Amino acid sequence: MSFEDVFGTAPDGTWRAPGRVNLIGEHTDYNDGVVLPIALPNQIVVSASARDDGRIAVSSVGHNAVIEFALDELAPNSVDDWAAYPAGAAWILRESGYPIGGANLLFDSDLPSGAGLSSSAALLCATSIALLGLVGVEVDPAEVAKLAQRAENQYVGAPVGLMDQTASMCCTAGHALAFDIRSGSLDQIPFDPSASDLTLLVVDVKAPHRHADGEYAARRKSCESAAAQLGVPALRSVAFDSLDEALARLDSEVDRRRVRHVVTEIKRTEDAIALLKAGRLRDVGALFTASHVSLRDDFEVTVPELDVAVDAALEAGAAGARMTGGGFGGCIIALTATDSADAVLAAIEKAFAEKGFTAPTAIAATPSAGASRIN
Repeated sequence: MSFEDVFGTAPDGTWRAPGRVNLIGEHTDYNDGVVLPIALPNQIVVSASARDDGRIAVSSVGHNAVIEFALDELAPNSVDDWAAYPAGAAWILRESGYPIGGANLLFDSDLPSGAGLSSSAALLCATSIALLGLVGVEVDPAEVAKLAQRAENQYVGAPVGLMDQTASMCCTAGHALAFDIRSGSLDQIPFDPSASDLTLLVVDVKAPHRHADGEYAARRKSCESAAAQLGVPALRSVAFDSLDEALARLDSEVDRRRVRHVVTEIKRTEDAIALLKAGRLRDVGALFTASHVSLRDDFEVTVPELDVAVDAALEAGAAGARMTGGGFGGCIIALTATDSADAVLAAIEKAFAEKGFTAPTAIAATPSAGASRIN
């Protein structure tokens, strides 16, 4: 199904925004921490044409339905289902003073929805740069990321941090993005597994992932509550060397576990960045595995499919493995020797079959470029 089939004219342009996978630094972004994502080759592509009636029509390849709404009638939650994301992007751009106009938008994607690879962030970013591109307005990619986050927070109602959108907008090919949330600094770190005869497998465990549910919000609330008890603006302010002292000041055992994860995860992320800068990619695997244990035991965001996949990958010889994304489903990553990648995936598939889980799928992740105009 082409743009012309849906809207009767040729598009004015085409834009793209990739999904992401986070190497390490999980649930640290909304705690002012450090994250280390890469952009994936998998992406959302939007073809767009301008219209002069102040309305936006959206559709997606494979679906005949066209959803239409008026720009001047947009308000949080005024558009439902997947169309809430392009509606939210349009709303936040208008609220922020950008002179966007009406548009026809057709979306296509090879990003699996619900896999924790930030299809929602990619959808928001792709929509934003398309709407801005149609009116010839250029905005710094990091600013587009902030606008997309505000749309997801305020319009869609998902309390996500800033990592996903920044990765989709700002990553570069062949690099991981060291993003310090507190300072806003972005550092492109060389990341080329193939040069070290390694492969980064991203395994979708087929346990649907939802950011807007109560569990994600509860983790964030617990972190914010603990920070308030400790008298710090965010858990980033708790030094790793004084973690035990901080934990002793908290009354709730649950809060202590949440804080322990965040503080140790920030340290693991900093250590991973240092190892990558030193060219010691294989050694990062142990940090991946330690991260998963912390996410499983202290932050309690894994599910059986994630744990089984990680355990099977490690037993098959992976250098390291962890869940990635917000948790409660989604994907794991496994760092493995390239000549062992097929055996690692086969071991995961065998373990899933024995447990009666839905068969997983996998890709070998290639660090790719952030959002851009295609034509």
